[in-house]
Amino acid sequence: MNISEQWLREWVDPDTDAEGLAHQLTMAGLEVESIEPVAAEFSKVLVGKVLSVERHPDADKLTLCQVDAGTGETLQIICGAPNVYKDMKAAVALVGARLAEGSKIRAARIRGVQSQGMLCSARELGLGDDHDGVLDLDPSAPVGASFREWMSLDDRVIKFDLTPNRGDCFCVAGVARDVAAINRLPLNEPDISDVPDQNKTVFPVEVVAKDACPSFSSRVVSGIRPDARTPMWMCEKLRRSGLRPIHPVVDVTNFVMLELGQPLHAFDLDIVTGGIRVRYAKKNEKLTLLDGREISLDTDVVLVADHKRPLAIAGIMGGENSGVTEQTRNVLFEAAYWSPMALAGRARRFGLHTDASLRFERGVDPWLQQKAIHRATALLIDIAGGEPGPLSTECSSKHMPARDPIMLRAQRIDRLLGVEIAPDEVAAILSGLGMLLNDEDGGWIVTPPGHRFDIAIEEDLIEEVARIYGYDRIPEKPPRTVMHMPEVTESRVAESRIRSVMIERGYQEAMTYSFISTDLDRQFAGDGKQAELINPISEELAVMRRSLWPGLLEAAKNNLSRQQERVRLFEIGMRYYSQDIDFKEVNTLSGVVSGNRLPEQWASAAKSVDLFDIKGDLEAVLRPTGNISSLSYRAEENPVLRPGQSARALMDGEPIGWLGALHPQIVQQMDTDRDTWLFEVDIDAAFAAKIPEFQGISRYPSIRRDISILVAESVSVAEIQATVRQAAGELLSDLLIFDIYRGTGVDSGLKSVALGLILQDYSRTLTDTDGDAVVQAVVGQLHKSHQANLRER
Repeated sequence: MNISEQWLREWVDPDTDAEGLAHQLTMAGLEVESIEPVAAEFSKVLVGKVLSVERHPDADKLTLCQVDAGTGETLQIICGAPNVYKDMKAAVALVGARLAEGSKIRAARIRGVQSQGMLCSARELGLGDDHDGVLDLDPSAPVGASFREWMSLDDRVIKFDLTPNRGDCFCVAGVARDVAAINRLPLNEPDISDVPDQNKTVFPVEVVAKDACPSFSSRVVSGIRPDARTPMWMCEKLRRSGLRPIHPVVDVTNFVMLELGQPLHAFDLDIVTGGIRVRYAKKNEKLTLLDGREISLDTDVVLVADHKRPLAIAGIMGGENSGVTEQTRNVLFEAAYWSPMALAGRARRFGLHTDASLRFERGVDPWLQQKAIHRATALLIDIAGGEPGPLSTECSSKHMPARDPIMLRAQRIDRLLGVEIAPDEVAAILSGLGMLLNDEDGGWIVTPPGHRFDIAIEEDLIEEVARIYGYDRIPEKPPRTVMHMPEVTESRVAESRIRSVMIERGYQEAMTYSFISTDLDRQFAGDGKQAELINPISEELAVMRRSLWPGLLEAAKNNLSRQQERVRLFEIGMRYYSQDIDFKEVNTLSGVVSGNRLPEQWASAAKSVDLFDIKGDLEAVLRPTGNISSLSYRAEENPVLRPGQSARALMDGEPIGWLGALHPQIVQQMDTDRDTWLFEVDIDAAFAAKIPEFQGISRYPSIRRDISILVAESVSVAEIQATVRQAAGELLSDLLIFDIYRGTGVDSGLKSVALGLILQDYSRTLTDTDGDAVVQAVVGQLHKSHQANLRER
């Protein structure tokens, strides 16, 4: 939302500069993004009048203009613009002038003829991109006046980033209302009086969809001048607000929308058949929009139609055959209150984002329509003439939104804000915001105005008091409450501990969207039932994710494409699964790794990450559970992971997640040649912790027995470890794998695995006989379970 500072000060003029005004508004919740000048710097540009126009004697496309710029002498200026004409008022850059883009005007001979200046276009003055012709000024522009001063170009545009609940501030009136309340100043509204009708022309209106359109006002203005021009003051206010002047009728509707916050539409009355009918669309009904695009409509879309065809999508955009043209003489203004629920998501559905839909979806004052039409009528008559007919309103009272009174207690204000605000100041703040107050014992009965849809409960009113009173005026005080220590459980590993371990392992935490596209979700999570959004922002954000991998991979891709050679990201977030009547949320830890194992350094050669690195990271983060001995892996294929390099992680034999290398096809889609590794585990299943139990230290020494076995390549180390622990029994206090060998002396298809068995008892010193018995039991069980044999030295 852009507002000219000068336009805002016409409504309320606080004693502060633009920066101070921006600070006031930001502190009041209307965040100011930036303050920018409305035009670039230029000098020695005056308002001039073209006295005559002749063809250049030696150039067909150039004209020789005699110009009065109020300097006391007539200037001869050669111009190449096609729109210059006798008696035209234009911006004249004198010799020595410096234009917006930095160029300096010099006297010059063009095709043998002297030129003493320049007739400027909008682009040369920094007022827009139009360079097709000379800027045509109002006939009333005073010759010889400084163009910059006459146009009030020492103005600035205040750019706002408004929150969705403040739809009332998408206009000058809304922002001015807050500024006036902050500075305790009166609001200088323009005089908007009723425009009396001059004929009895009323166009028939029938509102069928009363639930979607509780109020519809219209007015006919007949006999406007087709050659009328929008005055420069209005064009500038529109331009400074980010809108381009189009046609006097359209410009008037846009001006009123920017001023009061009520979008209007103007129909060419001569092409509307029979009457206006507000109704829901028929299934697959077609409408060609103003941008030339034909769309197929659904039955939940509200239309403004005539008796023959649809004319516009209600509150969003007009149809191709409904707008005014240069030949329009008779206009039908319409201003409606459209229910926000009836319009929610409709603009996005058709790929539209208009100024009208932006305001209607957030809520427009339901009682503003007649005032807006009176304002538009008066402006149009001043600009283009015409005779207004009676103002007609169709209103369904039972469908109009109710503004229920709210009890506001002075004691509640003190309790929530921690500061005592005088009752008179509270009343002044709320009254300044347009609220109706009635005194009540210990407080007030407050009725919010029609434009404040975000005020429904007592706390909303207290927020209004706080932001206008000033958050910076509320003192810092210790909390006046009883503090309770939160419960801390040892049966789970806290997410804060998980994050700490991941960061210690060199990862950075990412936060990605919970919404992804339907196809991407299906690619990563299969063909199960998806949790679809009712009104998605776009097709790319249409379903709730069933995996965190897509978001992390997109983040990794962005980093890799920006010359980040080593990427290690993790995320803790929810996966969503649609069930019969609700959703299942699964809290998940996911990670993605690409690049080298270590940052670039002199002490070791660069080596890429492999499966054992992410396996080590996963085991490190699971170690605080005290249940790491129950962690195992099972080779298993996953369509997202590379065949032969993927595994399912198990805890006590139950699946808790996946790890492995990204599938080559997806790597190719990421447009990278880097191997990428992933893991993802269910936090609830994986991070249940063992309750710590005291265990004494044995007073007796341990003994160690090393064995080396030959076993088939297909037998995993995890299987060997499980067998050894089962066979060794309680005497085994630790098990080490200190060597794995393949090569000379070991037959093909076999591998040599060296095991270290640490044996210890709590009641006695173990003997060699005890150690030999354990080794014999272990070797026998390994042979029985895996056909393993002792390796001969």
